[in-house]
Amino acid sequence: MLDIRYSSILKMALPMMLSGFIQSVISITDAAFLSRYSTLAYDASGSAGLWYITLYMVFMGLGDGAQIAMAQKVGEKNSKGFVAVFQSNFIILVIAAALLTLLVQLCMPTLMGYMVTNHELAHAEQSFLEIRSYSFWAATITISIQASYLAVGKTSLVLVASLIAAISNIILDYFLIFGIGPFPRLGLEGAAIASTTAEFLAMLFLLSTLIGGRLKNEYPIWKERLISKFQLKENLKIGVPLLFQGMVALSIWTIFFIWIEQMGGDNLTVSLNIRYVYFLAFIPIWGFAAATKTYIAQYFGANQLDKLQLIQGRIQLLTIGFLLLTFHGAILYPEALIRLVSEKPEHIEESAQILRIVSGSILIYGFGSVYFQTISGIGRTRITFLVECLSTALYILSAYLFIKVWKWQLQWVWLVEYVYFITMGLSSLIYLKLSNWTKEEKAQLLKK
Repeated sequence: MLDIRYSSILKMALPMMLSGFIQSVISITDAAFLSRYSTLAYDASGSAGLWYITLYMVFMGLGDGAQIAMAQKVGEKNSKGFVAVFQSNFIILVIAAALLTLLVQLCMPTLMGYMVTNHELAHAEQSFLEIRSYSFWAATITISIQASYLAVGKTSLVLVASLIAAISNIILDYFLIFGIGPFPRLGLEGAAIASTTAEFLAMLFLLSTLIGGRLKNEYPIWKERLISKFQLKENLKIGVPLLFQGMVALSIWTIFFIWIEQMGGDNLTVSLNIRYVYFLAFIPIWGFAAATKTYIAQYFGANQLDKLQLIQGRIQLLTIGFLLLTFHGAILYPEALIRLVSEKPEHIEESAQILRIVSGSILIYGFGSVYFQTISGIGRTRITFLVECLSTALYILSAYLFIKVWKWQLQWVWLVEYVYFITMGLSSLIYLKLSNWTKEEKAQLLKK
């Protein structure tokens, strides 16, 4: 079981932060290449990318649920239970991949035509999504293995997989978008092919580490079939709320960007600039979020509930410290950050102004997310789903008022980020402080 020294927390979180940084590099690289190809390709990849991430949250939610369940089995020293969770999660992900692929191929064209006012943009987004949907099949293996590695604190291999994806994506982007050498000039579709191919290469690496690695000796994943109706239900019980939680959050953000596109002008392009750079701030938050879930779940599984508050405090301190280290440019030199994804002077100044305005919301998110992830780590994912629903409901109501009713300028519309992050953090803290979850969970542990 992981110890709770600062160095041990960093040892687990740093590879995940670097992995998040690499994923941001992939997004920024796509944006930088496509912005130099055409504005239509740039806008389509940004908008369709939100749709893709929203659907991908099905895999992330189920994977997070499996990570929590497997980490609890580590704390309980239950190797067969660990394997049962892993195998059941893989079966569920295969079913999810089949359903989501059908959704993108059959239903998204109609939905895209209805939601997006620019028909040329809608067609471009659909062509991008159709190619990216094949990545769902890579996710069945990638997310299953990644969840098991995160549950035991083995994050370095996840980092290497991200490096493989990033390097291959950048190289393929360069050749396929612009048609260098023998490769055809594919533009937006080239970017989609590059990203999909990169994800399959990362998946093959992770699969090879699982087949040839030592994890299978401690947890005999292949030796016997431990899938059961009971375990499938337990996986879904934890994972489905996380699935819907992620999808609700990102689908609401997608609606937010659709409304911005409907504002007309350059508002969508400017907002996409913010989105790409904004994700840099999420790097330490997501890294420490993964660490929080694993630490809380392991110590909860071991019935060491008195350590949970200490874990929270240490992770919060580290999160804020790393946010100040990695995202201070949003306040001090935002123009330089925006130039990473856009070179158009008319967009840089407005984008930088908005980035300064929203930067404070990131610090609020970093602090409050630890409380939110604590609730997930103890397995109360239905509560986190309710917190997510409350936060997104207030978010979309505020966005509707700011954009549709009061018709604010774009820079003030982005204040909705404060509404979301304050609601999420405050609601999570209130639940942990005022509910009787400790007594309930202790009683459940005694029954085991």
